[in-house]
Amino acid sequence: MKTLEQIAPVLTIPWGQLDNLEEIRLLGTLQGRTQQAEEWINNIFFLFQHAEETGDGAVECAVLIEEKKIDEIFGWHNMSGIKENTVYVINGTAQYASKGMSIYMEGVPSHANEPENGINPAFAIAKIIDSIPSFIDSTANKGNVLCTVVQVDIGEKAFGVNASKGTLRLTIRALYEEEMGKLQQKLENVAQAEKYWLKIRFEYQDEFPETANHEESSDKIRQVCAEKNIPMLELKEAFRASEDFGHYTKLTKGSYCYIGNGEDYPNIHTFEYDFKDDLIVTGVELFKGLAEL
Repeated sequence: MKTLEQIAPVLTIPWGQLDNLEEIRLLGTLQGRTQQAEEWINNIFFLFQHAEETGDGAVECAVLIEEKKIDEIFGWHNMSGIKENTVYVINGTAQYASKGMSIYMEGVPSHANEPENGINPAFAIAKIIDSIPSFIDSTANKGNVLCTVVQVDIGEKAFGVNASKGTLRLTIRALYEEEMGKLQQKLENVAQAEKYWLKIRFEYQDEFPETANHEESSDKIRQVCAEKNIPMLELKEAFRASEDFGHYTKLTKGSYCYIGNGEDYPNIHTFEYDFKDDLIVTGVELFKGLAEL
């Protein structure tokens, strides 16, 4: 090395210590083709995500978006009730936001013949349930808002005891995540207002944001389908079921589309359902086309 330095300046390159992108950029710089080197880079990541059904997987995987500076993301899901091997796409909300809400109430027990000496959560829980229709009324909301009672658990099978503990479990859901948040606040407010000296605690799980597609990204799906003669239709309205892909499109632009199992094919998550392998071909061709844009 010292001998070489006597002849001409020597540039030492830490080859093997750089990542692939840095190596390409360095080669471009050495050749005086820095701008062209950026055009050589077409970095594509395939994300295999776990825990999709609970919404936890995307939360953990979303760090990839920021770590790798992902500027666009695409995904697809097979879906029954729509035309077989046809791609469906939509701008804006593709799937509703939702979360599981548990309201825990604890009062004071008493003998069943002295209910006035106890604090029973049944009446407060009943008032919360009774308030739901007004909260989800279509005239009071911009988009569709839903609240499903999934469990009411008050007291025990003990006819000599005035119930003192109760749990109300709800699934709250909305076309727009903002309106789901407003519904949650209303439910919390009415629970606090009706507490009757009850101890109240809220718990949330299976939280899904709205899956919102960016029009620019959806247009790329439309373009690829047109160029590759892949059947494509516009999705008329968002699916009410939730999908955690929305965690990604909060961080970068993207679009989530659907490939049909068939209009009369058994619904997913049923005993009769079986994944149709031929959909993989359609999905791969779609992704290949997106990668080539």
